[in-house]
Amino acid sequence: MKIHEYQAKELLSKEGAAIPLGIPVNTPGEAVAAFDKLGGKPVVLKCQIHAGGRGKGRFKDSGKDFGGVKYLTRREDILPVAEVMFRFPLVTAQTGPLGQKVSKVLVQSAADIAREIYLGVVLDRASGMPVMMACAEGGVEIEELARTHPEKILKTAISPEAGLQPFQARKMAFALGFTPEQAPHAESIMMALAKVFLEKDCSLAEINPLVVTPTGEVVALDAKITFDDNGLFRHPELESLRDLTEENPAEVRAAKAGLSFVQMDGNIGCLVNGAGLAMSTMDIIKHHGGEPANFLDVGGGANKDQATEAFRILLADTKVKAVLVNIFGGIMKCDTIAQAILAAYKEVGFHVPLVVRLEGTNVQEGKKILSESGLKIITADGLTEAAKKVVAAAG
Repeated sequence: MKIHEYQAKELLSKEGAAIPLGIPVNTPGEAVAAFDKLGGKPVVLKCQIHAGGRGKGRFKDSGKDFGGVKYLTRREDILPVAEVMFRFPLVTAQTGPLGQKVSKVLVQSAADIAREIYLGVVLDRASGMPVMMACAEGGVEIEELARTHPEKILKTAISPEAGLQPFQARKMAFALGFTPEQAPHAESIMMALAKVFLEKDCSLAEINPLVVTPTGEVVALDAKITFDDNGLFRHPELESLRDLTEENPAEVRAAKAGLSFVQMDGNIGCLVNGAGLAMSTMDIIKHHGGEPANFLDVGGGANKDQATEAFRILLADTKVKAVLVNIFGGIMKCDTIAQAILAAYKEVGFHVPLVVRLEGTNVQEGKKILSESGLKIITADGLTEAAKKVVAAAG
């Protein structure tokens, strides 16, 4: 689960990190009021969407040449800029060509910047431990820097039990070039970032940039936090931070039904039990010239209601021209699966070809149920055959 920048900063602030003054707003009028409340001094208007590259983005069909992060000094400029931000979708490298509607804008006190530093915590799967990464050359091009000059990225492993230790933060602060006066402030921000990452079950916690002002202040100017969905049950307090308008409606709907679903750009819908089998199914579809429209794992114990909802979600995608059901019956037997498919088929009403491949426990009984149903269901005995048939059916 992703949250907005202003929410990430609030979590960090509660743990002692220094952040700039800012007010999230929902309308252009509120943006003007926020400017006044912040003292009428220079501000930055920052669009709050779950996508990176906001500053380099552009507002679709607006005719304006500024992006989703705009520095402003005059009160009379706030309203027209905010009106563009709220009216037109913001297109960035991560949103796709249609862009993302902006529902909230952060009006933040502008900061003078002498230095920019990158700071982040992620899980290092090779070591099985969280790792704090930092770079003295922070800013918007950190990904490119990591690719071209990986030696410039500093790394410190964090104990999941003990957390980031003060000596680790101090060592990293001096390695990043902070002065003795600045180092304690940088350390407190590092400690806050690591604490939030561990205690909130994050998959990513990032400050980019962490800045030093000309007067020597150390401030978290921007922040990004993503939570591991598997740990959300332990954090009911995070539910209020979720912005469903930023998420794919089909994926939200699937999650409510207990389905693992990710929408893609192809035209072949996939309904599979098991994440590994789902990945293999998508691979073999592509191998035979097709394009999967989704990743959908119904799990090992899918019931009729889940199968029905899965079909509804798949068929609601107008790009889907055929559907492949690829099930390995283990915990759930193939005859039970076949009955669920028929019930869902009759209830939903298919308007595209349906290819079904069953394997596993009671597979012969399952195939018999499908063949005697009288419904237009294309069956296949193997995954290769199923892939070929569904690619052909999708045209």
